[in-house]
Amino acid sequence: MKARHPSESLAILTDFVLTGETNSLNNLFGGELLARMDRAAGIAAGRHSRRVVVTASVNHVAFNKAIPLGSVVTVEAKVSRAFTSSMEVYIDVWVEDRQSGDKTKANEAIYTFVAVNESGNPVEVPPIEPQTDLEKERYDAALRRKQLSLVLAGKMKPNDATELKALFI
Repeated sequence: MKARHPSESLAILTDFVLTGETNSLNNLFGGELLARMDRAAGIAAGRHSRRVVVTASVNHVAFNKAIPLGSVVTVEAKVSRAFTSSMEVYIDVWVEDRQSGDKTKANEAIYTFVAVNESGNPVEVPPIEPQTDLEKERYDAALRRKQLSLVLAGKMKPNDATELKALFI
């Protein structure tokens, strides 16, 4: 399978924060943001694999900044690494200042998707070939995150997690 660049999977969703999507502090519900991130990440994973994809896990979410009512929110998702049938998708969430147009990073997340066939069975996906420094950094870190996850789940022995061990040696 021919490798693809992360930029080929880029999905960008932009929308307003509306009244029915906010909590009692008039900030976007965390669950609403999770749904937006899941949709963007699913599009990115589908673009990369050109298959039906399913969310396998939400590996990391950071709600660093509240997103107020009326904000313009942009969710950007890109595949950061592909494994056999799974793909790690890195998501950045931006809030736009409506007067200046400046964007501030508000949140980020990492989701894992699996490509499946018509029967719902996992299928192989193309590898990723990172281009930018940020894509390379996220690509390298994805393997460490996967190894940590496997070790914690008891599916990999700590001594076999070579990339993860290299951080401590």
